[in-house]
Amino acid sequence: MFRKFLKSFPSSCALKVNRLRWPSSTSVVIFVDSQFVLIKKKILNNMLVRLQNLLPKIFQTSSLQMAQARRSLSDALFVHRDTDPDAELFEFTDVNKKRAEAILKNYPAEYRCAAAIPLLDLAQRQYGWLPLKAMNYVADYIGMPRMRVYEVATFYTMFNRTPVGKYHVQVCTTTPCMLRGSEEILEACKEFCKGDPNFTVNEVECAGACVNAPVLSVNDDYYEDLTREDVKHIISELKAGRKPKPGPTKQSGRFSCEPAGGLTSLTSKPYGPGFKVRNDL
Repeated sequence: MFRKFLKSFPSSCALKVNRLRWPSSTSVVIFVDSQFVLIKKKILNNMLVRLQNLLPKIFQTSSLQMAQARRSLSDALFVHRDTDPDAELFEFTDVNKKRAEAILKNYPAEYRCAAAIPLLDLAQRQYGWLPLKAMNYVADYIGMPRMRVYEVATFYTMFNRTPVGKYHVQVCTTTPCMLRGSEEILEACKEFCKGDPNFTVNEVECAGACVNAPVLSVNDDYYEDLTREDVKHIISELKAGRKPKPGPTKQSGRFSCEPAGGLTSLTSKPYGPGFKVRNDL
């Protein structure tokens, strides 16, 4: 039975049995890569039955199924389709055209493509999100291949390629925030924003404020050192049309990103101008 079982393994399987020996009627010695195991036949048979039941589940996924799964993920992330129902072409407003020209003056004429990121950001702020027609407009505006602009827009998660609400709530769930309870913060955001079209809640990677974890951002503002009650307060204020104060929450006692337990260095009064400077200088 054991030899028959071995033949059922795929050729790519790492199990390589060198030889078998049967020292008694109740046990078997299995040599695998110069190592040996003595095992009771009854136990071995039970193991084989269980493994034979598991093998079809392990190896039944075909390469075609795996490829289809990869394609669906890629399609969701990288295929650009202009799904905006508004058929009008995108164009900067007169005010934003002046702003765009001011941005372009920061770059040499031969490096206009370096302005792709700030111009995409300008387009997103004007339109509310970044449809394909806005990407195309920016590409043509700076004389850059459209595909290169698509590459920029898909690389940075700050560019929203689907419509978002008036308040875009982004919750960081990377390791430091996760260790500080970001999963509870994310669930609280989903709960308090549920059913309100003015709010879009997304889970994002590192927000870059790890020392104040857990954190979330609402549009351009960061809210840090959060608890579930803080989230409830922030969402309630936004729904009431008021803007809560960004930064660390009041209960954290922090002004910025100083240590939670207080300063550990630079605790003395700073020296004034001229400290340790020669008198004749």
